[in-house]
Amino acid sequence: MHELVQALVALILTTASPEAVILFAGDAMQHEAQLQAALNASDNHKNYDYTDCFGEIKEAISSADYAVVNLETPLGGAPYSGYPMFCAPDSYASALKDAGFDMFLTANNHTLDRRDKGLRRTIAALDSLGVDHIGTYRDKAARDSIMPFIKNVKGFNIGFLNYTYGTNGITIRDNTVVDYIDTALISRDIDAVRAKGAEIITIALHWGNEYQLLPASTQKQLADYLTDKGVDMIIGGHPHVIQPMEMRVNAESGKKTLLVYSLGNFISNMKTDDTRGGAMARVKLTRDSTTGKAMVDTAAYSLVFTVPPDNDNKNYRLVDATENKAGSWQGTCDQFVSRARGIFDKHNINIPIQKVNGSL
Repeated sequence: MHELVQALVALILTTASPEAVILFAGDAMQHEAQLQAALNASDNHKNYDYTDCFGEIKEAISSADYAVVNLETPLGGAPYSGYPMFCAPDSYASALKDAGFDMFLTANNHTLDRRDKGLRRTIAALDSLGVDHIGTYRDKAARDSIMPFIKNVKGFNIGFLNYTYGTNGITIRDNTVVDYIDTALISRDIDAVRAKGAEIITIALHWGNEYQLLPASTQKQLADYLTDKGVDMIIGGHPHVIQPMEMRVNAESGKKTLLVYSLGNFISNMKTDDTRGGAMARVKLTRDSTTGKAMVDTAAYSLVFTVPPDNDNKNYRLVDATENKAGSWQGTCDQFVSRARGIFDKHNINIPIQKVNGSL
């Protein structure tokens, strides 16, 4: 038996890639002004064109081996709408895919803004794009056919789970499924995804208090619970502002757990300095050189800023917040960077900053 184990480890070390890079982005919002800008930028004002939004950071996203974003709007079909009941055109998701995103998280507080019909249409639209998505399902049978979800990324079997604290008081009317935060459900899913062969377990959570730059006690408690359950990456969203990140290291085993309380907004038309930007987290996975065991190795964050339309650009565009590319919005961008860096420099644990196009 010992010889067999040694042979399997040797096979892993010789056939699997020694590392993989996973990228996580925050909340992809779609406000009314973004809809209007995308419409005005398209031919004959008939179609919604988002290609200009992500061009300046596309390389950073597509260079990752697997990139994940929170789609915080249904794709419910026309008529489209912004806050408070979101609904975006399919071309919005298509532009996110073209920017390099491989997985769309759909468990968030706006997922039922177009009720069960909008949830199902969102799933159908994402299926038609050929992208991975988790968090909401047509029905229980559909969930059972997808979950536990494991993605092989350069030889690493990564299990992904996604949950939300709620859906703004809107309840399911028939048999669609939204994965809500429930420790009993999460525990079962962790056990199931591990039993299916996941080497790395990632949980994306829609949690916390909006506009608060530090995590709530409930976030800390759940993060501790998930760390104790052996989760490798805990990635948060919903507050619409950044919150601290930690690389936790178990004192006995040396196991690392990446904890990101909130990545903030990825793209939006929210108005305050703190909400106009967000963070992307880039994570490197490696294998132990002796045992072949997969593990989180290092992580870093970069800051992005949403530049609204101006005299030179008709659409919203995402830029590296640290590279003075915000034009007439540079002052606001600098304020965002200053406040975000203040939080991260004080509270982050072993998660440094890097340029958007940086590498680990």
